[in-house]
Amino acid sequence: MSGTLYVIGTGPGSPEQITLEAQAAIAASSHFFGYKPYIERLNLTPDQVAVPSDNREELDRARAALALATEGNTVAMISGGDPGVFAMAAAVCEAIDTGAPEWRGIELIIVPGVTAMLATAARIGAPLGNDFCAISLSDNLKPWAIIEKRIRAAAGAGFAIAFYNPISKSRPWQLGKALEILREVLPSETVVSIGRGVGVHRGSIGHQALSEVKAETIDMSTCLIVGNALTRVIERPEKPDLIYTPRWVPEHG
Repeated sequence: MSGTLYVIGTGPGSPEQITLEAQAAIAASSHFFGYKPYIERLNLTPDQVAVPSDNREELDRARAALALATEGNTVAMISGGDPGVFAMAAAVCEAIDTGAPEWRGIELIIVPGVTAMLATAARIGAPLGNDFCAISLSDNLKPWAIIEKRIRAAAGAGFAIAFYNPISKSRPWQLGKALEILREVLPSETVVSIGRGVGVHRGSIGHQALSEVKAETIDMSTCLIVGNALTRVIERPEKPDLIYTPRWVPEHG
């Protein structure tokens, strides 16, 4: 007997940014696995079962959900943002790749969601209007040397860069080092869009020049989008500034 495992992206935190597909998958599921704050955002019915866990238990969480789905249940794996962007879809695939043979027969449905970088970009304009990339500053699962190499390469190639997991109590210095690298490569006036908790109660949005950004003012709920040399600020009377990266690139840019 085999069931279904939904891997559901619930967006950056606002109920309005949960897709209709995600809502239908939540309604269809009986058991819910995920990081506790994400599950607490859901309005589960009395007969739906929540199985919350800590943020660093991704593989164990995935294995437990797969095992329950194998018994014929319809199970939901809840992820913030999009489950395929630094989130649970990859952990579930890894668990299937290395786990019990019967897990490969489960109906796996990955439901996309709005990411923190897209929510931040939408609030401030279009800083991702040209080629861009996303880099997680967490070195829990990859060496810091690799992160440094990717930051330098992306900045040098003219990508706008969205930074995830910028700083935490256990990783207090990585963002400061990333800013140092960016300042070696990019002009000091490069525009950095800063979104704090943009999905929860709308959060706050703003921008600074790269030379002005201070790591100690950033927290884990913040998404940083570092523009490239073409990213512009449009000042508007009585309205928030707009940030955008033009769709075009000069022939020798």
